[in-house]
Amino acid sequence: WEIAESRIAIDQARLLVMKAARSIDEGGAKKARREIAMIKAVVPLMAQQVIDRAMQVHGAAGFSQDTPLAYLWSQARWLRMADGPDEVHYETVAKMELKDNAEP
Repeated sequence: WEIAESRIAIDQARLLVMKAARSIDEGGAKKARREIAMIKAVVPLMAQQVIDRAMQVHGAAGFSQDTPLAYLWSQARWLRMADGPDEVHYETVAKMELKDNAEP
């Protein structure tokens, strides 16, 4: 099930990236601000979780220098902080949702 769960998570992230790309193409980066924030929160976390599952499947070898998994996991974790912590991006999305759905 871990392979299937990883495949589904990758495809979900890919679809979100494609939606953001379409929004950028149609209206520029400002119009796609919400989707961009979602990507910044979701994609690095998804990558880290997929790599974590791969490490689990490989057992102790997943933590050794025999595979690139430990290095990839640390890079994915760093990526989650590179453009601000996840909470910053979640806050951006939440504020935009509240603004767009506020009663007049």
